[in-house]
Amino acid sequence: MNNVSLDKFKIAMQYAMPKHLVSRIVGKLAAAEAGVVTTSLIKAFIKQYQIDMSEAEYENPKHYKSFNAFFTRPLKPGLRTIAQDPSIIAHPVDGKISQLGDILDDRLIQAKGHDFSLQTLLGGDDVVAMPFQGGKFATIYLAPKDYHRIHMPIDGTLTKMIYVPGDLFSVNPLTAQNVPNLFARNERVVAIFDTEIGPMAMVLVGATIVASIETVWAGTVTPPAGKRVFTWDYPISKAEKITLKKGEEMGRFKLGSTVILVWPQNVAEFLATEVPGTVTRLGQPFATITEKEETTEANAK
Repeated sequence: MNNVSLDKFKIAMQYAMPKHLVSRIVGKLAAAEAGVVTTSLIKAFIKQYQIDMSEAEYENPKHYKSFNAFFTRPLKPGLRTIAQDPSIIAHPVDGKISQLGDILDDRLIQAKGHDFSLQTLLGGDDVVAMPFQGGKFATIYLAPKDYHRIHMPIDGTLTKMIYVPGDLFSVNPLTAQNVPNLFARNERVVAIFDTEIGPMAMVLVGATIVASIETVWAGTVTPPAGKRVFTWDYPISKAEKITLKKGEEMGRFKLGSTVILVWPQNVAEFLATEVPGTVTRLGQPFATITEKEETTEANAK
């Protein structure tokens, strides 16, 4: 079987597979504390994906009681430097940029020949999507070897969380190139923050065998999988408001996936070095805030 035929077979199997059932079964196995069996599985995973355990806070595979604990392992304190310049938006994860650029006519680029709807991505509400029309987006893929906690790219106060039900296709590059509307059809959790550049959306996209999507304020959001869009609103002026600083953890995946960042028009520009295929590291500079620069220039006149 040649490579083209093999790729077509892999995509066909994804359509045929009972993805939610398989993902939940894998989730239960990943949560199991099975002693030697768990340790053996972790060691095999480290070898298969060439994971650098010297970065982990706990390097010994025997430390992790479950595969989930290993997969969401913390890094050594201080290992990632968070860009402190207030005009810089930092990378939220370790991963690789899949696509980034402008949101044009409600469309985001998925891959060559494929795009998808911003409004659908954010849950279908045009009021939620409106502030981001004409803005910027970035899609970052987290491979199995990557650190799977998601951090804030900028200071923000949580205003809304949206759970959007959907499929659980894989989100690897092959699938992104072959499954239409991938990120707007998979199950996902949308977190919207109020920031100094206005609203910012962070979309945590589920995938095949992603057993759980969690946030630091709500814990496990999925599973169980829902059948309808569900929205939580959060206060921004009361004592119980949820504010996270740049670099603080905001969520995590139990088995990998994709994060999509979205912000409004004319507030920030990606650095010239940030292009599809760029390897990302948590905390490194990602974009510059243009609104702040314009305000400073105006005040100087």
